[in-house]
Amino acid sequence: MEIRSATFVTSNTSVMQCPAPDRHEYAFIGRSNVGKSSLINMLTNRSKLAKTSSTPGKTQLINHFLINDEWYIVDLPGYGYVKSSKVLRAQFSALIRDYILRRKNMVCLFVLVDSRHEPREIDLEFMAWLGENGVPFAIVFTKADKLTALACQECVAAYEKVMLEQWESMPKTFLTSAESRLGREELLAYLDELNRTVDKFW
Repeated sequence: MEIRSATFVTSNTSVMQCPAPDRHEYAFIGRSNVGKSSLINMLTNRSKLAKTSSTPGKTQLINHFLINDEWYIVDLPGYGYVKSSKVLRAQFSALIRDYILRRKNMVCLFVLVDSRHEPREIDLEFMAWLGENGVPFAIVFTKADKLTALACQECVAAYEKVMLEQWESMPKTFLTSAESRLGREELLAYLDELNRTVDKFW
């Protein structure tokens, strides 16, 4: 797939304020500081499309980007680290939950995890919740350039070992790096496949 255009459309604090659900939509989410914005910029070949920050929890809105005038990439708030009040943390949780469960044109949710770390409980719990609610998702391992190829394989294997204790099969997985552009073609090919094979259901 070739990304011909990528345009910021809108930021919202409510799923009800999102663009009309009339196009395929692919959302990206993960723990704060997992490299979500950098990955989106790498995928779209736009260095400043999604705002990156060294401060965890910077993304606090639902951000829509229109790709090739045909479908959306959505940058969701991170989970697991919010340096703010309990009220704000609760609002983030509600925002994420409402979007995931109510956005009927979301084809797939890409859950980002840092390949440098062993499986973390918060990521496993979040993916278990997705499974319980029948939400289609894939796992994207980020920052693979920080590890050797063997260490990357061991990280993926560690997640498979833990998850297959509860799951019948693993969701689709991708190994990526925003720095080296590893995994870009694989991710774009998967998005292209979904765009071609998933029926419109709105």
